[in-house]
Amino acid sequence: MKNRSSLTIFTTILSVIGSFALLPEVKGSPEVAPPPDGCYPGFTTAEGCLALQSLTTGSANTGVGWRSLFSVADGSFNTGFGAGALLSNNGDNNTAVGVATLLLNATGDNNTAVGAAALQNANSTGGGNTAVGAFALNKNTGTNGEFNTAVGWQALQNATANANAAVGDLALQNVTTGFFNTAIGAAAGFNQTTGNNNIYIGQGSDGVAGESNTCYIQGIANSSIPTANAALVYVNLTSGKLATVLTDANGNRLIVPISQSQLQAAPPGQIKAVPERYFEDGHQAMLNLKVEKLQATVAQQHKQIQTLTAQLKEQAAQIQKVSAQLEVSKPAPRVVTNKP
Repeated sequence: MKNRSSLTIFTTILSVIGSFALLPEVKGSPEVAPPPDGCYPGFTTAEGCLALQSLTTGSANTGVGWRSLFSVADGSFNTGFGAGALLSNNGDNNTAVGVATLLLNATGDNNTAVGAAALQNANSTGGGNTAVGAFALNKNTGTNGEFNTAVGWQALQNATANANAAVGDLALQNVTTGFFNTAIGAAAGFNQTTGNNNIYIGQGSDGVAGESNTCYIQGIANSSIPTANAALVYVNLTSGKLATVLTDANGNRLIVPISQSQLQAAPPGQIKAVPERYFEDGHQAMLNLKVEKLQATVAQQHKQIQTLTAQLKEQAAQIQKVSAQLEVSKPAPRVVTNKP
């Protein structure tokens, strides 16, 4: 049974406009030729050759244009403007504006297409697609072609899978069975075909056919920022979240007092972190780190001096011992007596 929850909207409208029923009938101007059509049952409006030709029990449909909503029988709340708009449709809550928009949609619901031939070939039982732009989502024919958003000329033109989002002319144009892809910018993700979970931001983020779980952002490479405002950026490998502050398992903020090159070269799990007490202020934190490093250096040097002093004392004792042995080994002095 089709969902008619939206029918309450029209019930409310009737309660508002019902009072106009008692007003005198307003005649159309006699100069208008041909005169406007009269009212159709079920809140329906049809204007154009064979528009809404097959309607039976459906309600609140509007078809304007050659064969617009031609096949709808019991579908409701559909709006088709343009020759062939929603021609094959018998679903609900679809809006098509433009020649051949949603032309082959059969029973899909909740689709919106604006632009010549947008969502033209959609014939699945799915829905929830939004296409704005000539030929946007033009070949969306698969049974899983749902919840796609395409804004721009030929955006997602060849897509047959679900949950892709493309904003920009030719964005993700060549995606076919790939899903969960996002592209923003003219021709963003243009080379992608069957890959999943990719992000393309900026014109020039063409990508590679078949790749998955990748991210391209234009405007970052070879750009620069002052060191006073710079920070390392970390990524959560599970969720993909980006951040500039590390925390431990308890949520305490940490600072990594090493350079970018050292961070890149550090083995996994070997990054030394400093507790939150050094995080009161950015400049103070760095000063504290420098003081701690200096203190550690002084302590190490003091230890080295102590070691050297001990070694010197030991060497002095050995020299003294050798000197004593030399004194003992000296021959006794001889007395020479001069004879007359």
